[in-house]
Order: sequence, then C-alpha cells, then structure tokens
Amino acid sequence: MTDGAPHRVALVVHPTRPIDRALGALRPWADEHGVAIVQLDTGVATREVAAAGVLEASDLVVALGGDGTVLAALRAAAAHAVPVLGVACGSLGALTATAADELAGALDRVRAGDWSRRSVPALAIVSDGGGEDWAINDFVVVRRGSGQLLADLAVDGELYVRLAGDGLIVATALGSSAYTMAAGGPILAGGTPAMVCTPLAMHGGSAPPLVVPGDATVTVTVHPSFGGFEVEIDGKRHPVEGEHFELHRRDDAATLVMFGPPDRGLAALRGRGLVADSPRIMARDRREHTRGPESGASTSDLAAADRQESDAL
Repeated sequence: MTDGAPHRVALVVHPTRPIDRALGALRPWADEHGVAIVQLDTGVATREVAAAGVLEASDLVVALGGDGTVLAALRAAAAHAVPVLGVACGSLGALTATAADELAGALDRVRAGDWSRRSVPALAIVSDGGGEDWAINDFVVVRRGSGQLLADLAVDGELYVRLAGDGLIVATALGSSAYTMAAGGPILAGGTPAMVCTPLAMHGGSAPPLVVPGDATVTVTVHPSFGGFEVEIDGKRHPVEGEHFELHRRDDAATLVMFGPPDRGLAALRGRGLVADSPRIMARDRREHTRGPESGASTSDLAAADRQESDAL
C-alpha cells in the first residue's frame, strides 16, 4: 500500500464476534472514497461479508475482531508486506489500533498518512521433517492424550533442560503476554530483541522460564510417548512432521498500523487488566481522593477510610 492511499480494503473477519458497527462505519467510508472492499480467505471457516479477493500490494488489510483475528491477518498480509489495521470488536486487544465505533476516523488517518508502521518480528521454525513455518506470537509443543511430553531445550547447541510435562512454549516479545505469561513466564517489553522459553507443568526438576537473545537459535527435540504430541503455532494446531525443531527470531515479518508515538505496549497491558496495581496503592488513592480539599469529608469519614485500608491489607 502506498502511504495514505489504499486502493482496496481487504477484510479478515472474526467468525462470531459482533462486527455490525465496524461494517456500518467501513462501508460508507469506502463508498465515499471509491475504495473497494474484498474479503480474504485465511483458511478458517468464517462468515462472508464481502466478495472474495486475493491480496494485492496496494491493499490495506483490516482485521475485524480481536488479537486472534489480527494474527491471522498479519500472516495473510506478510507475503505482500501489506499493513494491517486491527479493529477491536467487543474487547480491547494488544494488537488493535482502533475501536469499531472509531473506524471511519482511523481510515481517514491512514488515508492522510497520519499513522506509524509497527514492525512485527516472528519466529522462523524449521523441522527435521523438512517443514518450515513461522509464528508471530508463539510456537508450542504439547502432549497429546494422557501421557507426558519429553523434550530437550537447547540454546545455540547448549543444553538448558530435559523436561517431562505438558509441553513447552517458545514466544516472541509480542507473544510474551499471551500463553507463556499465563504459564508463569515473564513479559518482555515491546521491541525487546529476545525470545522466552517456558515449560508447561513440568513434572519435577527445575527450569524457570528462560529469556533468550534474539540472535540465538533455540532447538526443541521431542521424544514422543505413546500418546504423541501436537504442535501449535499462534494458538492453532499445525500438522508438522519431525521431532526436532530449530527456531530463530525473524525481524520485520509483518506490519501493523498504529496511531500515536511508539510505545512498549505496557499501557495496553494495563488497559486489558493483565497488569494491575497493588491493592494497597489503590486504597491509598481512594483515601487521598477522599481527603481532597473539595471533598468536604469529615474527620469520621477520614478515619473510616483509614480503617478500610487497614482491613484491606
């Protein structure tokens, strides 16, 4: 897409979330500016809201849904280096740049060139079975059935751990606030040139989540039990042959449309409630608000607020 002038809008649509408001803003905008709308096939069953189309380099991809929809759109757009505008439909996402009600204004800003490109790195994945793929959020090997998954994790050929458990996650900085965070891994601030490896429900032994430099090669060797194992890429199961996987960080795999100055994604984590302040801090804020010069609070009111804070702690 040339800056400021998309020839078409190529949609990627969540299969179930309410998107009527977003479409109600998009269609009049497209008619006014003579921009065609097509819908991309991402290989996932979804509803049809526009004529099917094949992505072209002059398009703007618009993802209507949440972060999962944006991930699918980024994968579809990467081959043509087309930017993706994520639209939050029903929930606030880390990858969405605008809400459904504000889509027309966001498109005006894109058309005027008032936006910034956020380069999205990825994990390049090569298996000993000859397969190649890539992940924007994470690569996961996970047990199938009731048995445990046995795997070796190494960095640049140096063994870190041999583990038995539910599986293992290797995530980008962007993906560090997703599955791996839920499993106890650290959050990497946006833009950190690193990966994080997090064991899943390791049965005995000791292997804390490991942060790996972005220029390293991570190898995962799986020793399948009778139940076998699954590979998940960005939350979707992938049929991958082989038992040995090499992963390395790939810069500038895709592009997101963003508004405002660059940030580290921390405000989005707070906005989504994934990071929350200590109760003591929030109690202090409430107390100070109660004690404000215009509050008119009595001495008994202030004493009650202090008691509530003490009880909360």
